[in-house]
Amino acid sequence: MDWITDIEALEALYDVPVPASLDKVADRLTPAYRRWIEASRFVILSTVGPEGTDASPRGDAGPVVRVADDRTLLLPDWRGNNRMDSLRNIVRDGRVSLLFMVPGAQNVVRVNGRARVSADAGLTGLFEQAGRHPRTVVEIAVGEVYFQCAKAVMRSGLWSSGDESGSVPTAGEFLKERAVVEDAEGYDAGYPEYAAPRMW
Repeated sequence: MDWITDIEALEALYDVPVPASLDKVADRLTPAYRRWIEASRFVILSTVGPEGTDASPRGDAGPVVRVADDRTLLLPDWRGNNRMDSLRNIVRDGRVSLLFMVPGAQNVVRVNGRARVSADAGLTGLFEQAGRHPRTVVEIAVGEVYFQCAKAVMRSGLWSSGDESGSVPTAGEFLKERAVVEDAEGYDAGYPEYAAPRMW
């Protein structure tokens, strides 16, 4: 097996970038990018740290982030499993990328920038849900923003191929495989009730 080990060899396999793929990049949130991000309830947050990389799904009942200004996004850290992989990485290395998705839309919007974490009550208080606040808020300084080519979403049929969830393992099955639970079906059946009061 031959592996590509230098940039020149890699670039020789591809054509030059489509000019629009470079020209579309903005260094701040334009009105169009702001509209997209404010419509997104789901984002994948990617970080890097001493142990490696992390990508974490984040979602909310409304906009997943708050646009503070054309160079700043605020992402609440709602209740989860307390692993804090992304937060630990951000504290040690602020580089982040975010992929914003909107159900039914073929494009994906990417933001690359730098982040920091705060537990300041003035920030966490901006995100009150049912009397609860996130423990922390991630502030993202926008370095660049652009939409990704729609071909990946189109190829996958992500929004049009129907519900395929019955063909993949459930959370209970993953946990049973690791001997964390004995009853996978019981875990899955009880999870919605368990999660309901712990969403925020």
